Amino acid sequence: MRSTTLLLLGAATFVTFAANAQTQAPTEDRPTAAASFVDLDGKTVGSATLMDTPNGVVIRAEIEGLKPGELSMHFHQTGQCDPATKFESAGGHFNPANAQHGFMNADGPHGGDMPNQFVGDDGKLSVNLINDMITIGTADAESQRDSIIDDDGTAIVIHAGADDYQSQPAGNSGDRIVCGVIQMAPK
Repeated sequence: MRSTTLLLLGAATFVTFAANAQTQAPTEDRPTAAASFVDLDGKTVGSATLMDTPNGVVIRAEIEGLKPGELSMHFHQTGQCDPATKFESAGGHFNPANAQHGFMNADGPHGGDMPNQFVGDDGKLSVNLINDMITIGTADAESQRDSIIDDDGTAIVIHAGADDYQSQPAGNSGDRIVCGVIQMAPK
């Protein structure tokens, strides 16, 4: 009797798994974007891929040549990464909702905020996170997510220091040291 119960439970699990797999949209149908990171010397030091999901944007990035330790990463409002301006060309944080900066701020966070990242002793940063305040598709009033794809573009900026998650306007996160312009991936 026990083996029959386990067999039926296993069959039910397989049917449920197969049904769920058929109802989920394949990743190829989701909007995707990419960024190539440059440092202050204009040297390419890494790349990122971004994929829209029903719950936000998944960001995966690999960057090298960084100082070991904790640093911050934010979306910035303009898709320009000019090393001659020390990446000031990327503008301020991406914040169409005009919220305050920081996860520790009662009036924040905003769409440009992301958690601090950690660089290993080898100077490499590997990122795999989700930002649930943005989309790379059409802005969605129901989910209150703003699109980072707009007329003047958006950038991902790496700062030299950790974000304190509350200071205005950028969490006291230090100089901009790496920047990547986000571009939609071809379909």
